Amino acid sequence: MRRTISKVDATGWSEDELLQLEADHPQGLSTQQVVELMAARGSSLSEATFRKYVQLGLLPRSVRVGRKGKHRGSQGLYPATVIRQIELIRRLMAQGHTIQEIQRDFLFLGSDIDGVARQLKQLLDRVEQAAAERGDGESADEVVSRAIAEARTLSEDLVDRLRAIERRLAMRRRMARAAV
Repeated sequence: MRRTISKVDATGWSEDELLQLEADHPQGLSTQQVVELMAARGSSLSEATFRKYVQLGLLPRSVRVGRKGKHRGSQGLYPATVIRQIELIRRLMAQGHTIQEIQRDFLFLGSDIDGVARQLKQLLDRVEQAAAERGDGESADEVVSRAIAEARTLSEDLVDRLRAIERRLAMRRRMARAAV
């Protein structure tokens, strides 16, 4: 279950705009696209800084995707949620948190959970595609479609629960540090 808050954050991204961006780029964004999107919002982000965030584990690693055409190679794509994560990192840094604190206290499981969410979505998309290709009749298709829809709901619930657990753990760590 996703929040649908239309509140605009400090850089001008509303929750609705972030959700739309994520929906518009299900395959992901290239480094250049991320840099351009941030620049369009008046928030400078160099490719070097972006790559450093990835190297430090603050952002997920790219997924290599082949390009169409002979000898075109592949391109690294990042999940569209990196825009949301960059904004979180920047807000935390503006509040005076160090990179080490952000790694340790705020994002220590977030990238892993995002990876699980992406993998579950990709798997369910492939299952749905396979079911569509191998349809054995109307009643079988309906049963399979319901099962896939239920699996999607369960996967979204799992990811939401993992995020809630991560938030609780992060809060405990911050509270423990504040008590010292």
